Amino acid sequence: MNQRPEQGEYTEAQAGYIALVPPEGDILTILREQSKEVFALLGGLSEEQGNFRYAPEKWSIKEMVGHLTDNDRIMSYRLLCFARGEQAQLPGYEEKDYVASGGFDRFTLKQLVLHYRIVRESTLALLESLPEDVWTRAGNFYSVPVTVRAQACMIAGHERHHMNILQERYLNQA
Repeated sequence: MNQRPEQGEYTEAQAGYIALVPPEGDILTILREQSKEVFALLGGLSEEQGNFRYAPEKWSIKEMVGHLTDNDRIMSYRLLCFARGEQAQLPGYEEKDYVASGGFDRFTLKQLVLHYRIVRESTLALLESLPEDVWTRAGNFYSVPVTVRAQACMIAGHERHHMNILQERYLNQA
């Protein structure tokens, strides 16, 4: 089964994230390997690094991890809806508002990484449970049909986007 979406299976705004996913390979394998890298990187950071912001108005690393966790939950929910045939239009979310109300600073970086790991394992379990015929099933997101396979690639691409930012803007300065 080709797990890579074609144009028309996702919104224009999602194209940049999908482009960050390697074009070859099984998306589950890519997500598993990517997750190992991410958790190794995040697990090696100190609490002090977790509080670092590269600019006053930017998220701390802890807030970024909280955002990644929220986003995995939201994208997995959308993916589940699409896989189960939901046709109602699903809402977006305002990531800045979610981070602002998330209270991620009350947790240690280690706790936040554990939360993210648990959510990602749940996402992988969901993906592993899907029958092959649902990967091309589409749901309604911003009045655009989005397929299950596009949503799975969005999960990987979104994480890659933030890991690129982490390495380029945070870890080079922290």
